[in-house]
Amino acid sequence: MPRPLGELEDAVMTRVWKWNRPVTVREVLEDLQQERSIAYTTVMTVLDNLHQKGWVRREAEGRAYRYEAVSTRAAYAAALMNDAWSQSDNPAAALVAFFGMMSEEQRQALRDAVRIAQGPDPGETTAAPADTAAESGDESSDETAAPADGPDENPASAQGDTGR
Repeated sequence: MPRPLGELEDAVMTRVWKWNRPVTVREVLEDLQQERSIAYTTVMTVLDNLHQKGWVRREAEGRAYRYEAVSTRAAYAAALMNDAWSQSDNPAAALVAFFGMMSEEQRQALRDAVRIAQGPDPGETTAAPADTAAESGDESSDETAAPADGPDENPASAQGDTGR
């Protein structure tokens, strides 16, 4: 079961996801220092913890490591939503309440996602709306895309989250 990232873990992972490449502690530190005062050892500890939890993989480069995300932010968000939904004693009521909290834009994104996930109807001659976000100019379309590796991509659930 995935656990939400802590505030500092999220700040670090946001950079790792945004840059979408292997990063060093120094790179993350320098970017975080634009917003807050933080020590190198703190960032190093957070990245080590994220590695132990399975959120990042690392590769040695000299005396340091380069860290890379194991999963996408979209897969992380999906795992959190799935976990929250599965804890409800009335999943249908939980979904109705969740939909009620959504903006019209979010409900449209959900409708588009359902169409993409279901694929075209039999006998439908038009293409599935796979590029809906790209056509609308939405630059955050990668946040709503389904992970290529499927739902088991969440490292915390794949490795049995120990709560660390």
